[in-house]
Amino acid sequence: MPNDGPGRSSIGDIAPTLAALTDDILYDQIWERPGLDKRDRSLVTVGALVALYRGDELDLHLRTALQNGVTLDELVELITHLAFYAGWPNSVTALNRLRAILLEQTP
Repeated sequence: MPNDGPGRSSIGDIAPTLAALTDDILYDQIWERPGLDKRDRSLVTVGALVALYRGDELDLHLRTALQNGVTLDELVELITHLAFYAGWPNSVTALNRLRAILLEQTP
């Protein structure tokens, strides 16, 4: 039975091959490689998504980063730092997305 990962959940209905590659290669192989733990991979991924202004993917990875042990303070610091390297609008947008995720999680 195939893995029902984030790729298959989000795009499997329209692009089953890309979904399978996402789940089987990216998440099952790349994210599981030794050398960086998931927390560090989350920091790198969030940083890249902020810098590249990839909002759709950013929401998933902000949530994942929090689940992987990255603190709210660390995410805010990362995003603030990137304002000077990746652009102010990228960081402000990322902070607004992070705020929305936090508000979702608040009862």
